[in-house]
Amino acid sequence: MIIGIPRSRHTDEYRVALPPRGVRNLTAAGAEVIVERKAGYEAGFPDSVYENSGARIVHDVQEVYGRADLIAKVNRPIPEEYDLIREGQTIMGFLHLAVADPKLVGILRSRRCTAIDFATIQDDNGSLPVLRVVSQIAGRMVPQIAAKYLQTDHGGLGILLGGAPAVPPAEVVVIGAGTVGRHAVRACVGAGAQVTLMDADFDRIAEIDWALSGQVTTFLANEATLRKALAYADVVVGAVQIPGTRTPHLVSKEMVGLLREKSLIIDISVDSGGCFETSRPTRLSDPIYVIDGITHYCVPNLTSLVGRSTSYAMSNATLPYLCALSRQGVREAIAEDSALARGAHLVDGEITHPGLAAGLGVECRDLKSWLAGGDS
Repeated sequence: MIIGIPRSRHTDEYRVALPPRGVRNLTAAGAEVIVERKAGYEAGFPDSVYENSGARIVHDVQEVYGRADLIAKVNRPIPEEYDLIREGQTIMGFLHLAVADPKLVGILRSRRCTAIDFATIQDDNGSLPVLRVVSQIAGRMVPQIAAKYLQTDHGGLGILLGGAPAVPPAEVVVIGAGTVGRHAVRACVGAGAQVTLMDADFDRIAEIDWALSGQVTTFLANEATLRKALAYADVVVGAVQIPGTRTPHLVSKEMVGLLREKSLIIDISVDSGGCFETSRPTRLSDPIYVIDGITHYCVPNLTSLVGRSTSYAMSNATLPYLCALSRQGVREAIAEDSALARGAHLVDGEITHPGLAAGLGVECRDLKSWLAGGDS
């Protein structure tokens, strides 16, 4: 199998799907890896290091798509890449097809492609191994973002996140107790903020309450408790995600109005639709906008700010799957690995993920039965 690593053409994207040490592991296992020139440059990986790891450097994206059986990306293809996608090709990355351009989904279907979303690769115990490592980083970045945009010179309230003697710290409200939320809570507590965590799952709330007893205020999330927390928050973090489907708008525009002027919203869920009605994707070079006096930070590729660290973390999680795909072939690897199967949104052009099928209003092919030779 030939695995291709194109240079990302997304605005302000500094991550790469596979760093050189991941290439070394794949080539040692017998795969051929081709890397577009400067694909890893922004993450601090020069072409020479890729070559020393066994990759072949090519000079244009057309050759990557033209030769590779499997394309490993960080993000889904952009319109300029649509025509390059070949019949029967496999695309892997954080694809978020439920909120993607319908034209891309149509191309993947018509060209009988296989699409594997890193975000929905899921172990039998419910763990999301690839999404988890990126979510951990995103959560840990919340204090540094909050501290910056609470500063007066960035339009904030002029509040020190951790407070000072006889001066109270910032009030941070985190909505969602998944991986992002838990790491955001721990990082904000470590930075000295006063933290409130909200989730609809009592067991998750209880787990955090036990681990950080006396350091975090917890609520079961409903409209009444959301309104109560928004009324005193300086920073609100959206950390709600349902893998494979669009994130519901849990906070309406009217509820956003409960925040005081110059408060900050950080919507980490924006890559799957956002959990604030007022959220819309921004980019790292222009990350914020203001609605009714409330600053919104809604960058989908937040962890690209630490592109090198994130590239290593992603590779640690994705490498076993890439090795299996290259060794066994795509259909066989998906058939044998239930975690990989849950990440498959399309196989040979057929939609095989229930969340994507529901979002498009189309029939979902039963993947297990189909791969086993059934008709359903």
